[in-house]
Amino acid sequence: MNYVKELRKLVGHRPLILPGSVVLIFNDNSELLLQQRRDGSWGLPGGIMELGESLEETARREVKEETGLDIGELGLLDVFSGKDFYLKVSNGDELYSVTAVFVAKEVKGNIEIDKQESIDVQYFNVKELPDDLTRGTWNFIEPYLKKMDK
Repeated sequence: MNYVKELRKLVGHRPLILPGSVVLIFNDNSELLLQQRRDGSWGLPGGIMELGESLEETARREVKEETGLDIGELGLLDVFSGKDFYLKVSNGDELYSVTAVFVAKEVKGNIEIDKQESIDVQYFNVKELPDDLTRGTWNFIEPYLKKMDK
């Protein structure tokens, strides 16, 4: 996230448009992998794009960093942006996210939690997701579930 830190030195807390990726990762039991953030809320593995990366590369890097897992084929679910994806984080930084949401069903490796970003990583039945999902996470999951119901 060095790119964003450098931008913040120039613009302070003013709103930025930041592209990134998150991944809906499913195991063989069709359970969804969620990451419990340090604030206690649950979200999808993912993060902000670095200079020179593609959205797919961002997705793979962030999943590896946050969960220790390597993901196989990625399918693009959708791209989310607009006023509903405005965030003001605890330090006062403001941003509008442009988020590519991918789906992965091929996973290799063992879960390794990045303790600087997470306190837990685990799979959940999609009908029994935690109540404290991060803001926006349900907006990324719901279109996939609707698509699967058809």
